[in-house]
Order: sequence, then C-alpha cells, then structure tokens
Amino acid sequence: MLCGRMIAIMSANIFSVVASRAKAERRLERGAHLFHRNDAVRSVYVVIDGCLELTRFHEGGAPLVLQRAGPGTFLAEASVYSDAYHCDAVAVEPSTVRGLARDGFLDLLAETPRAAELWSAHLAREVQAARYRCEILARKTVSERLDGWLAWHGDRLPEKGRWKSVAEQIGVSPEALYRELAKRARP
Repeated sequence: MLCGRMIAIMSANIFSVVASRAKAERRLERGAHLFHRNDAVRSVYVVIDGCLELTRFHEGGAPLVLQRAGPGTFLAEASVYSDAYHCDAVAVEPSTVRGLARDGFLDLLAETPRAAELWSAHLAREVQAARYRCEILARKTVSERLDGWLAWHGDRLPEKGRWKSVAEQIGVSPEALYRELAKRARP
C-alpha cells in the first residue's frame, strides 16, 4: 500500500514484459543504495519485492521522497531519458530489483509498438499519480492532507511502525500526524 500498489496493478503488463527480459537481479538490504544522484543511467529497474525510495535532500539536509516503489513497479522510470540520476535510490526494507539495460529497453520500445503503447499508458498514470500527490500537498491542514492520502489508499493506514512514512508523503512532521491520528481515535 505504501509503495505504489495502485500504479503497479494498472501497469502489470508493461512490468511483466520488462521483468521477463531483465536478467540482472540485485538484492538490497535496508538502507542500501541502488544508485546515487549523478550516477550514470545504465538500466531500467523493476521492483520484485520490498520497497525503495527515490530521495533528494534539501540544502538543510531534510529528505524529499519523490517516489516509493514497491513490488510490481518501476523505479525512476523518467531517468530512462536522462544521462544521470537526479536523486538517490535507497531500499527502505530488504528488496529485490531487476535491471534491464537502458539501450535494450529503448530498443524494445522502438521495435514493439505494443510495448511502447503500454509504456506510454504507464507514464500517463504516473503523471496522474504525481498530480494527485501535488493536490494532497496543496491542502492546508494536516487533517485535509491525511483525508486525501487515506482516500487515495483505500481509507487504510499502514501498520503503526510505518506512520512516519505517511507523514513524509503528506509533507508534515511525524508528530503532527500522530496528533491528528490521536484526535481521530478519541470517541
């Protein structure tokens, strides 16, 4: 639920095509980097299990999570069209990814119209999801942001140990989220 399951379900066909061709599999422990900002883009990655975050850091050191990629999703798909990554990819739990060489991926799209169509549809859904995240972040109160997040995630919070991740996604401090959840729990 925290790692983009809705997009994963809708993009299963292109994911399956790429995952079946991606031969290089890599296991990452929690906290391990798959790549760093400014590394050359060499592969398209699909997440087989676990969860990775694309993170950029503000000047003051605060993290900005740009993507949470879970099983059945692509990681940093926009980077296919860049020379270098613009953020870090970090496993937030033990994870497995498969990589397909970027050139091989681009050849697949050029040679297979159906794959190109599925890829375009996937990217369109990612744009829609990004816009929804922007809508949530534009809301003024913690309550409004949480309501938007819950509506997007089936009105269910993750287990208590992952609430900090929700706070990061809605752009509030963990303490502000915990206060809001405590208000909602009162009879």
